[in-house]
Amino acid sequence: MAELSIAQLERQEKYKLLIGGIIPRPIAWVTSISKEGVVNAAPFSYFNVACIDPMMISISVVRRPGAIMKDTARNIQDTGEFVVNMVDLQNVEAVNQTSADYPSDVSEVAELGLTALPALQVKAPRLGESRIHFECRLHQIVTLGAPAAADLIIGEVVHVHVADELYYEGKIDTRKFGAVSRLAGHSYGTIGDIFDIPRPILNPK
Repeated sequence: MAELSIAQLERQEKYKLLIGGIIPRPIAWVTSISKEGVVNAAPFSYFNVACIDPMMISISVVRRPGAIMKDTARNIQDTGEFVVNMVDLQNVEAVNQTSADYPSDVSEVAELGLTALPALQVKAPRLGESRIHFECRLHQIVTLGAPAAADLIIGEVVHVHVADELYYEGKIDTRKFGAVSRLAGHSYGTIGDIFDIPRPILNPK
């Protein structure tokens, strides 16, 4: 078994261990809007559920060299709002296109011809190319590292949109959803085989 001392690893080695060992990772396709009104869309795979009630999700946005905030984190800090558009087999190509390093004054949504739909509770639009949207208001930003290396964004979900074909009896149909996850390198993954393992129940003595 490889034994790796973190103190002896370079940044890229740490990165490869994290993205290769912690898989699959769900992808947050985040839309936000700047103070100047520029709509930004970008994917982030350091993303997951944070709390059920209140309903919260977390996204970690790694900073650029020089501890510079990325557009998404800065927009959310400035406006306090964003939308997470979920990623599936139908939109993953468009999601990948929005990962390009566009200038801050260029909207990926406009540049790529994506469909901006109005949200109900926040100003940032949702994307018509996605079939599940979580409208969020900023709960907290936690700066990680010294100097700052990432912004951990915790958002409270204030409204959810789910396409009719995916929603049945209060649940989202996993197979119809066709979710896509992030792996290492340039690789993505689908759900694949699904199996159930009931949670054990301990009998009190």
